[in-house]
Amino acid sequence: MAIELIEGNAAIAEAAIRAGVEAFFGYPITPQTEVLEHFSKRMAEEGRVFLQAESEIASINMVYGAACAGARVMTSSSSPGISLMQEGLSYIACSEVPVVVVNIMRGGPGLGNVQPAQSDYFQAVKGAGHGDFHMIVLAPASVQEAVDLVVLAFDLAEKYRTLVMIVADGIIGQMMEPAEMPEFRPVKKFEERGDWALTGAADREPNIISSLYLGAENLERVNLRLQAKLAKIAEAEQRWEEYETEDADILLVGFGTMGRVCQSAAREARSQGMKVGVFRPVSLWPFPSPRLSELADQVEGMLVVEMNAGQMIEDVRLAVGDRCAVGFHGRTGGIVPLADDVFPELEAFANELIGQKEGVA
Repeated sequence: MAIELIEGNAAIAEAAIRAGVEAFFGYPITPQTEVLEHFSKRMAEEGRVFLQAESEIASINMVYGAACAGARVMTSSSSPGISLMQEGLSYIACSEVPVVVVNIMRGGPGLGNVQPAQSDYFQAVKGAGHGDFHMIVLAPASVQEAVDLVVLAFDLAEKYRTLVMIVADGIIGQMMEPAEMPEFRPVKKFEERGDWALTGAADREPNIISSLYLGAENLERVNLRLQAKLAKIAEAEQRWEEYETEDADILLVGFGTMGRVCQSAAREARSQGMKVGVFRPVSLWPFPSPRLSELADQVEGMLVVEMNAGQMIEDVRLAVGDRCAVGFHGRTGGIVPLADDVFPELEAFANELIGQKEGVA
């Protein structure tokens, strides 16, 4: 397969097409509009469905309907647009239909701005609508990884009949990098759709897909089934990447673009004799807590770096408890911390750890 220089948003759309997506419904919003632009051309060329809806609310409900029919379907948006989809995402989760959603994050809260940010961590990992549910949440750190995770997202969505969200900040969506596109997968034939799908009931008992369950006992049974499935996902689908963790005394922890920035800062630290490693969660839910917990027994401290006011740090603290110190460095409003910004924070954090050790001694 040939490697090509491609923009992140276009790569995400092309990867979905090659993964066999049958329909895309969406609404333009910066910095992810190029996803729609690529789909609008390529879906017509492939004889598939592209529709620009009148709003994000309309688009997520169109996605819901297509998913109920067993179609491989997706949508994409950016932070305020995903906020508008929350009710639909909850309906989809309760109905247990496979859907892929892409969020190219921008600054917030409110309409915020169009600069890149990671302030949707809570929205994706802790929220996504009312009720007790989680989505699988995947966070790429490069255009190539975004391509790979799009393909994986469809596989996971259909394997577990669940929602999968890919969260990437605006940098990944807008930048151009070399990437190798996957081979084309065939679009599913009508008869290949799951026996749960609404495909017509001429030769079988009717299927019913709903998120409305009147009566507390009925809804509790649904919730218990969902929780059992989420427990399986939480055990089986943790993903992460490590860099120079074997002998590390300090870990930088960051996801997405910040994971790459942390690697640059760690290389600078290593050049100056500091034993610094990087832990990058790839699955934000399920969060790779067990591995991070193991590393907490090895290192003296972890510095969490995010493009927000401190969101993933809560999951880091839950994973490590009081076994090592946890610090934070973040910027908000769409300001991107660079390695030159992170390294002084890392030095200060390391000096603080030394001071604490000397105080105890």
